[in-house]
Amino acid sequence: MTRVSLVRTAVLHTADLDDATRAVARALLDEVFAPEMTDEDWEHCLGGVHALVWEGTVLVGHAALVQRRLVHAGRALRTGYVEGVAVRAGSRGRGYGAAMMAELERVARRAYDLAALGSTEEAVPFYTARGWRSWLGPTSELTPHGTVRTPDEDGWIFVLPLHTDAEVPLDFAGELTCDWREGDSW
Repeated sequence: MTRVSLVRTAVLHTADLDDATRAVARALLDEVFAPEMTDEDWEHCLGGVHALVWEGTVLVGHAALVQRRLVHAGRALRTGYVEGVAVRAGSRGRGYGAAMMAELERVARRAYDLAALGSTEEAVPFYTARGWRSWLGPTSELTPHGTVRTPDEDGWIFVLPLHTDAEVPLDFAGELTCDWREGDSW
């Protein structure tokens, strides 16, 4: 006999997450990204929309889309920035990551000039298969002390152009600067 789990996908704003859901989402990220997950990393996931995947009553997937400003070619681009993409180890390979990203990309297309994220090496094939492109130019962060290069991020920032080049021209070899925040800049 095959056991079938009820799978639900939801997209909710942080304001609509109850305390219990927030707690299990944070616990999932702690589990998937241990020991690197920090309080600042969790903070970066808040204030936007969350894509959640449940198998029955167990949260198995989380991804968030938050608004940031990225500066490129003298223009501040309203950017949907993807954070906290995680699927529980035993639930990977079932399309949950793709389902969450599809929802966040849908929101980004309707609300932002650009979508962006910082990738790990193992996630690069997943994002490129979805049409995300590696930013080839130098990356920087706009800090309280001025613009500071972030060379360790070069090649690991991916963008999903959401409009035609005529509306938001992108030079993938040009500089891309993110707004400042506590913890990791990208």
